[in-house]
Amino acid sequence: MFLLGYDVGSSSIKATLLDAATGAVIASASSPETEMEIHAPRPGWAEQDPKMWWDNIKAATSQIKKQAGSAVKDIKAIGISYQMHGLVIVDKAGNVLRPSIIWCDSRAVSIGDEAEKNIGSDICSRRLLNSPGNFTASKLKWVKDNEPKVYENIFKAMLPGDYIAYRMTGDISTTPSGLSEGIMWDFEEQGLADLVLSHYGISSRLIPDVTPTFSIQGEITKNAAKELGLSPGIKISYRAGDQPNNALSLNVLNPGEAATTAGTSGVIYGVEEKPNSDPRSRVNVFVHVNHEKSKPRYGVLLCVNGTGSLNRWLKNTLSIGSQQVSYENMNALAGQAPIGAHGLVILPYGNGAERTLGNRDIGASVHNLNMNIHSLSHVLKASQEGIVFALNYGLEIMRSMGLKITTVKAGHANMFLSPLFREAFATVTGAAVELYNTDGSQGAARGAGLGAGIYKKEDAFIGLKAIKTIEPDIKKEKQYCEAYERWRTILQQHIKE
Repeated sequence: MFLLGYDVGSSSIKATLLDAATGAVIASASSPETEMEIHAPRPGWAEQDPKMWWDNIKAATSQIKKQAGSAVKDIKAIGISYQMHGLVIVDKAGNVLRPSIIWCDSRAVSIGDEAEKNIGSDICSRRLLNSPGNFTASKLKWVKDNEPKVYENIFKAMLPGDYIAYRMTGDISTTPSGLSEGIMWDFEEQGLADLVLSHYGISSRLIPDVTPTFSIQGEITKNAAKELGLSPGIKISYRAGDQPNNALSLNVLNPGEAATTAGTSGVIYGVEEKPNSDPRSRVNVFVHVNHEKSKPRYGVLLCVNGTGSLNRWLKNTLSIGSQQVSYENMNALAGQAPIGAHGLVILPYGNGAERTLGNRDIGASVHNLNMNIHSLSHVLKASQEGIVFALNYGLEIMRSMGLKITTVKAGHANMFLSPLFREAFATVTGAAVELYNTDGSQGAARGAGLGAGIYKKEDAFIGLKAIKTIEPDIKKEKQYCEAYERWRTILQQHIKE
């Protein structure tokens, strides 16, 4: 018996086939080989064609079939993880009406800010646990205001994961966690946030029906099965945004536990049992995947957009023609520079409006560059430290809300492959880092097992083991603290300007 998980990111589509009995990976795939394009028609905008996601899901599934052979005939359930906060709109025939406005798009910031002012910040904090901000509901309002002809033809507005589930099953639905990430969930009423939709003049008929996160959400249709090369009738039994799902993949489900990622964006995601919020909405609170009315679970999420995106930009910039630079080489070169990079400071905010900065889009910047002192190794060191410092800046906000985080779990992937990054993260935050050989697509497969009733809760994490733990380096703590304070001072000056 096998479980198939998909992770629909903005960079790539990942897929994993798990043996349900052992939790072992039978096959894994990623598509495309290079990162998917993010289209930016204007500064601060970010769009992707949902067809590109579907095409790469098909390509990844084809790779899974080649690796697993006949095992794909015994797939019992499918789980879907997806990039959060995006907007996909379709007409009655299911045709996509415009490119998806994805998570790092900043065009709706002013719309969300105005909504918070008019609805009332106290009401937003109490009932939404967030400002409407630059999230899915505000993006839908932007379409209403700026593309009225498109808006008139909308049948349903979906999140990216809702759309992929629709392509597989023909059924349109969403989840409580999904509604909360779009700021369309009323935490007091435990249902659709009519106060937001009413303020925006958006009919609730545009919002899909709600299905539980762990549940039978449909079955693969004959047409979808033909496109994917799978058997019709396989159950879709789990769906969640990438960060709640990453927490699930690491067995982070209870208060006091935390997960982190450092891919295109960087995230720290902590779980608590009481609804809480940051008055300035610099970190956000969503319904966690295992939330129940009788046993509430909320995910507190800080996000730094400019994380792996900065590392990728450096890699692409340093690669010329056939002279391609690898991340491994970059990590080794960065390791040659001292902690603090001889005073060089990099602010990594170059991928849209940043929530931890009050939705400001200040761009990335380099400070204290001395051409007689600093080399490429210092630039690479300062960039990795700058990302860690930006995450710690957000973590300070989470701790001011009462979250106590002493250990965080992460997949052994992306920037956590860098020894320098791991050491800096643990030492600056003061939290031990437990690394696991897992990813979002594995988490989606485990979630599918739970949703289909194949797993009981205690069985879902069979085979999940920590492969490494990085403790804070007490000997280097003072140097990192000094470097962080220098970085923080420059950030504060930059924000005031």
